[in-house]
Amino acid sequence: MKQIILASASPRRRELLAQIGLDFTVLPASGEEKITKQIPSEVVEELSGQKAEAVAEQIPDGIIIGADTVVCQDGEIMGKPKDEADALRMLRQLQGEMHSVFTGVTLIVKENGSVISKQTFSQETRVYLYAMTDEEIQDYIATGEPMDKAGAYGIQGRFAAYVEGIEGDYNNVVGLPVSAVWQEIKEFCV
Repeated sequence: MKQIILASASPRRRELLAQIGLDFTVLPASGEEKITKQIPSEVVEELSGQKAEAVAEQIPDGIIIGADTVVCQDGEIMGKPKDEADALRMLRQLQGEMHSVFTGVTLIVKENGSVISKQTFSQETRVYLYAMTDEEIQDYIATGEPMDKAGAYGIQGRFAAYVEGIEGDYNNVVGLPVSAVWQEIKEFCV
């Protein structure tokens, strides 16, 4: 089986890959991310590509998985909050409404120093939230949970209390459409 490398420091992506039984190494991409796109699906595909390519330059053999996730509502792309005030702004905007979560994935397969396959795709999941009071939002921010997550929330954590429903892949909202990733890489894992 080829070595699988996750080009991300995200603990949630690690948990998702481990959940499906993959043996992998974590080698987070370093370097500045450059966004030249404006459409959410294109933004996450571009950023996932930059991460995967940065790590692919460092290894001669393996399957490199790069991923990036954003939340988008009414054309505004939300990444991770800069601070608690930014988290408050995001959560006030999202509460009681529908938004989309986009995760882009780039998969690079290398053999003997050469790229033999490169695929990039993105998935969208729609998330519907219950209304939240300012007190509920403040209490959630006080947990610290929103600070390292796109859109200032983690669906897999305490924020689950405010999720009315989703359309699409739950794992995509967590940070990686792991079933789609497996379908793309399984032929290289034999």
